[in-house]
Amino acid sequence: MTIRVALAGAGAFGIKHLDGIQTIDGVEVVSLISRDLDKTKEVADKYGIKHVTTELADSLAMKEVDAVILCTPTQMHAEQTLACLKADKHVQVEIPLADSLKGAQDVVALQKQTGLVAMCGHTRRFNPSHQYVKQKITAGEFNIQQMDVQTYFFRRTNTNALGQARSWTDHLLWHHAAHTVDLFAYQCNSAVVQANAIQGPIHPNLGIAMDMSIQLKAANGAICTLSLSFNNDGPLGTYFRYIGDTATYLARYDDLFTGKEEKIDVSKVAESMNGIELQDREFFAAIKEGREPNASVAQVFNCYQVLHGLEQQLKIDA
Repeated sequence: MTIRVALAGAGAFGIKHLDGIQTIDGVEVVSLISRDLDKTKEVADKYGIKHVTTELADSLAMKEVDAVILCTPTQMHAEQTLACLKADKHVQVEIPLADSLKGAQDVVALQKQTGLVAMCGHTRRFNPSHQYVKQKITAGEFNIQQMDVQTYFFRRTNTNALGQARSWTDHLLWHHAAHTVDLFAYQCNSAVVQANAIQGPIHPNLGIAMDMSIQLKAANGAICTLSLSFNNDGPLGTYFRYIGDTATYLARYDDLFTGKEEKIDVSKVAESMNGIELQDREFFAAIKEGREPNASVAQVFNCYQVLHGLEQQLKIDA
């Protein structure tokens, strides 16, 4: 069985998915969608993709397309995911699932109705560093007392991970905080029951807060402190400190260290060291096996309920 895929969004993350898919047997990207046709053709030529378009609807109309991966602007995610499900296509949408609670609710409801595989790109669930910690928790060898997380970028203009101009505005709450809110509940195997947030000044041009602080508490008593900034002129990315009852772990993307900065070998944790590739492997395996994937839209829905609550709190405090 070959799964034929359409990929929407030929930017920084779209290319990461294309690279990951090249390592996976039984999958072929047959259509590439992005807003700039000439640039999209360049990417398609590099990866041997025959069909190129600027409209998602063109790819959804292709009978041979089995599944879609959406790497498009945040504001399009819910609407495009719904379009894929209505077209009878399995879909993986990059994080976040939506930028509103209603958008997330609509997607979860339609997925349940169709029974199709619908998954959200909560990559932290798949990074080998975080999988290692999850395995320790599952084995009863480690329990989280606190997570301390820093998500820092230097992004005072609309640029992507490659430093290229973006057509949309990124968001600390609905995009970057979603990674940690979901990961915290997932690793604790316990829903978030308390959440607080404060934010810094709104940027005069971008119209978003450039700094934010979030506190979370899980039903099992574990807590999480999350600091986010687009103003950090230094190392970029997200760094996780797991403080537990038997150890402390520092996770930096796919690398993991003890609390004393001793490197832990996570090369044997999963089939690959590439979190995006592992995420895609799960998506395609779920399609082939007819099962719910890890990070299904239903599984991550609670995260968006928490984000909605935080958004309402920030509006009141503004």
